[in-house]
Amino acid sequence: MKRRLLVLSALTFFSFASFGQNDQPDLAVVKKIRDEGLNRSKVMETAFYLTDVNGPRLQGPGFMKAANWTKNKLTEWGLQNARLEPWGEWGKGWAIERCYIAMTAPYYKTIIAVPRAWSGSTDKLQQAEVLYIDESDTTALEGYRDKLKNKVILLHQPFEIKPSFNPDARRFTEEDLAKMAKDDATPRDSSYRNMLLAMRTRNAFNQKMRKLAKQGGALAILNTSQLSKDGTLFVSGDFANAASGTAHDDLADLTISVEDYLSLSRMAKAGVPIKLELDVKTRFYTTDTKGYNVLAEIPGSDPKLKEEVVMLGAHLDSWHAATGATDNAAGSAVMMEAVRILKTLGLKPRRTIRIALWSGEEQGLHGSKNYVTKHFIDPTTKKFTKEGEQLAGYFNVDNGTGKIRGIYLQNNTAAGPIFAKWLEPFHDLGATTVAPKSSGGTDHVSFDRVGLAGFGFIQDGIEYSTRTHHTNMDTYDHLIADDLKQASTIVASFVYHAAMRDQKIPLKPAAADLGQSGR
Repeated sequence: MKRRLLVLSALTFFSFASFGQNDQPDLAVVKKIRDEGLNRSKVMETAFYLTDVNGPRLQGPGFMKAANWTKNKLTEWGLQNARLEPWGEWGKGWAIERCYIAMTAPYYKTIIAVPRAWSGSTDKLQQAEVLYIDESDTTALEGYRDKLKNKVILLHQPFEIKPSFNPDARRFTEEDLAKMAKDDATPRDSSYRNMLLAMRTRNAFNQKMRKLAKQGGALAILNTSQLSKDGTLFVSGDFANAASGTAHDDLADLTISVEDYLSLSRMAKAGVPIKLELDVKTRFYTTDTKGYNVLAEIPGSDPKLKEEVVMLGAHLDSWHAATGATDNAAGSAVMMEAVRILKTLGLKPRRTIRIALWSGEEQGLHGSKNYVTKHFIDPTTKKFTKEGEQLAGYFNVDNGTGKIRGIYLQNNTAAGPIFAKWLEPFHDLGATTVAPKSSGGTDHVSFDRVGLAGFGFIQDGIEYSTRTHHTNMDTYDHLIADDLKQASTIVASFVYHAAMRDQKIPLKPAAADLGQSGR
């Protein structure tokens, strides 16, 4: 009863005038989709190849290896026109070939470390002293220019480790879902804005220090974050460096745990001599500097509707500290499994179904943004192109391994009653909630921001924010098979029903003005 009330309370936000047709799901087809998706799933097999076998999928050779594998797999499953489509110029590819660092004085201690993406090398095993810099003003850094040669730079950071009394893994409660359905989201207060401002200020300072360290001949610079504790390192990269013209970088930039960072800082501040040894080798790739998306289709069967397209997608690229299992091999495997289910069942969608596996998401949604701009928006009129007019909707998965609990509407209230109906056959699997609000930070935003019908699913967080998102722990073993089977099944049903309905998924009123025809 609680689950039913969640949907009913959500529907109070929606205009039933948007019901231009009967959106009751085809229960006979849903039964087949559930049987295939829950009992004969290949989602974990796909995830295994994308993670353990492929490795990290950072822009460069790691991504291209995965992209070619997914293209071939989609072709093997019977999808048509599987291809790698360039979206524009990206820059250099990058990969780690070797990374070792340890403290050798005042005693020996190994240090867990991961190079930041697009950072440089020491080229060989090097011995170095630590230079501790306790400054907060960028102008004060100039005073250290002559002290940097062959040093490992350690900047003062105001971090403090506090115990956490909350569980790492969490699912949404019925109360959480009820708040989402009512759009009862707590607004962010000024402390959040202040935190972002402080972060930007610190990042600007760190970038100034990196530039000075390169000019001064430093061997390496160490970095960390408040969250990089208990063996979990949160690692990203200096992706602006991907666009630079050089194919080599002499400064190693290493993320280490906050525990090791604070220990080194305390000793350095106390004047204890510290010696490190380190051997870091990274490689830049400049042969092909373009970015690519993976695309494939199940062709439509209705002569009047087959030119229209329902899209589903997830970003295939990942960061490099682990194998990008929850971010976002999980989403890519779910979307691949959804189209495999539809193909295996021999279903004949009226509209064409197109899967897209994006690249460059981690560095700013580049793959999806460029695809949307190239295909759907006229650069002169800023209105929808013919392809844009023919897009019936886009669905995205990129929130970890957790099962689907519902869908975010992106404030597109006209779509609410439709999705509420499509969720009904999956209430027993925990998918009940239609949330009016928007979610951001991933590829459906590229569609939504220009007025197209783009949506992301509500997923249980599990360990996403605490252990796996952009960390060295984001591995296959943190995936939950039953959750991914459930997600694949629901996505397959949503995509199928979007491809079968008489009308396209409605747009927001303001967005509809960009087009020239009705939905």
